Amino acid sequence: MPRKAHRAQFKFREIRQRGRDLYRSATTTARRRLEPARKRVAEWAASPMVEEALPRLPGRPGLAGKITSGLALLLLLLILLFLIFFDWNYLRGPIGRWASARWDREVVLAGDLDVDLFRWSPRATVNDLTVGPPDWGPRRNTAEVERFTASVKAIPLLWGEVDMPEVRIIRPRLFLYTDREGRQSWQLGRKSSEPTKLPLMRRFLVEDGRIAYTDLRRRVVINATVSSRETQAAAGGPAGNDSAFRLEGRGTLNSNPLKLVVTGGPLINVRRDQPYAFTADLRGGGTTLIADGSITRPFDLGRFKANLKATGPDLADIYGLTTVPAPNTPPYSIRGRLSREKHLWRFDDFAGRVGDSDLSGDLSVRTGRAKPYLTASLYSRSLDVDDLFAVMGGPPGTGRGETASPEQRAMAARLRAQGRLLPDARLDVVRLRAMDADVIFRAGSVKRNSLLLTRVRVDAALKNSVLRLEPFSFTFSRGQLNGVVKIDGRKATPFTTANLNLSGYPLGAIIPRNAATGTLNARVNLAGSGASVRQAAANANGNIRLTVPGGQMRQAFAELMGINVGKGLSLLLSKDPKTTPIRCARADFRVGGGRAVANRIVIDTGVVAAYGSGTVNLANERMHLEIDGKSKKPRLLRVWAPITIDGPIRSPKLGVKESAVVKQAGLAAVLGAVIHPLAAILPFVSRGSAKDVDCAALMAG
Repeated sequence: MPRKAHRAQFKFREIRQRGRDLYRSATTTARRRLEPARKRVAEWAASPMVEEALPRLPGRPGLAGKITSGLALLLLLLILLFLIFFDWNYLRGPIGRWASARWDREVVLAGDLDVDLFRWSPRATVNDLTVGPPDWGPRRNTAEVERFTASVKAIPLLWGEVDMPEVRIIRPRLFLYTDREGRQSWQLGRKSSEPTKLPLMRRFLVEDGRIAYTDLRRRVVINATVSSRETQAAAGGPAGNDSAFRLEGRGTLNSNPLKLVVTGGPLINVRRDQPYAFTADLRGGGTTLIADGSITRPFDLGRFKANLKATGPDLADIYGLTTVPAPNTPPYSIRGRLSREKHLWRFDDFAGRVGDSDLSGDLSVRTGRAKPYLTASLYSRSLDVDDLFAVMGGPPGTGRGETASPEQRAMAARLRAQGRLLPDARLDVVRLRAMDADVIFRAGSVKRNSLLLTRVRVDAALKNSVLRLEPFSFTFSRGQLNGVVKIDGRKATPFTTANLNLSGYPLGAIIPRNAATGTLNARVNLAGSGASVRQAAANANGNIRLTVPGGQMRQAFAELMGINVGKGLSLLLSKDPKTTPIRCARADFRVGGGRAVANRIVIDTGVVAAYGSGTVNLANERMHLEIDGKSKKPRLLRVWAPITIDGPIRSPKLGVKESAVVKQAGLAAVLGAVIHPLAAILPFVSRGSAKDVDCAALMAG
């Protein structure tokens, strides 16, 4: 045989063998995919109901069998002819009535309904589709679509897979509305907690789309355009830029301008096994959220990953954008990895700055339950204590070099002008009711500060609208503050309870000029209702106790506390550092309706025993205290008048009760005129008859 003929024969055998292999592979694949359908048909045919309903046919059909088969074929032919020539518009009314009853709103198919079943990918086109509003919302249609066209591959349907070669939407108009109770107008039928999962759409086109979104709970309004258009496909251009998705909107967030831009890659030849890339840019009220990531399985919105950067003037503002409640903070900038796996949202390995403090950690939110559940572990290597004031609703530090927003600087200036400490920032109970949470915060170190604070630990648990901070622990260079703070948000006005215990805090950090040394212990038990720290304090009830078990006081100040003018001024002017012991001190206040009344104020030193009374008004943040010191030793030039502490809590003023001084001076004038001029000094002489206080009984009481 010639060599060329031999080669041709060998080539023919090779091609034939490849054909056989392809045939075997195709048949094997078809059998595998059709196996579930075959099993279902076999199970149905083997069921007792089918066996009883169908007679057993003989192995070879007779005349009756042939007639039955012919009638069946004729019936099938008539059905096919009916479907070919049937006017599908007759079904617009029944379909609309069925959908209206199912979804509790009016659904109307006003235009032509065109269905083409006889093709490998059956196609349906709906014109002038309208979905009405729910009965609890505004009288505005939820959806209006000029034309909707969709096709689906027939063969994959046999094994339960929905594969849509094309979806085209012309001039859709959507109005999405959420009321104050959280009801959503686009939720049709029974509400499901499952994330949205759309069928695979290999070609998704949207022309001239409009979306209007209003959320009364988060006070968000957006009017957006959406499009997914072909640019070069019709002209035969490169496939890489055939079409692209873009959603762009503008609106308001808490009456501040809001802008949203979401872009996606080409929506043509999309595959399930290849991620779909997207970017999102959301800006409103000074807050910016930028995400760059991908949907791991296209059209399955329950799974995606993205790099997220968040910046803004206050973390509390992100609630309107994400529904995640956060505390008030100074300006921040944070980066991390955002992901979603069905009901679990994660923000992992984030790091950045909040005010002048660093912040890092992990955060997750689990949905699909009655309330979302947030867990977070937050850590600061170096905390600026000023930033803690913002968490309590007040302004952070606003001095030179401090990070604060313009609003926070304005708040600080307003508080200074009014001589106030307690902030007015309101706590929104809606945010407390939005989710449950467990948050751990640790500060490994604290920047140098006048409070001598070195470490912070706070665990926050939010459950059933009750926020509990336990432990609430601050560690100082000397001393410790521990306690529990609870905020109950189940009623319209939050109710706050604070039980705090301060131990071993140095007096030198409170009393200036090194006038006293020793340690201060304090116990605070207060409870009051109010939407802000100031309101809660103005309505507070409870008690406050301050104790100093021992220490030293500069004798000059101790003498002046007893109004021993001669001795005190001589020690003060000579800068004599001589000290006298603080044997004990205690102050008890009973608080009712925001007004703290001193039940007892006792300060016992080596030279003076002082007793006090007065009130502190937490509503207007003003105080009036009187300290009446009595000398333990004879003193010349002692004024029989108590010391007064008056004015704002933020900056009180020391003075002497003028009426008592006038009486003492008047008595001196009378004695000098009636008895002898030297007798005028008698009212200013003290025999020093004060006794030591029983400190053991005082401290144990």
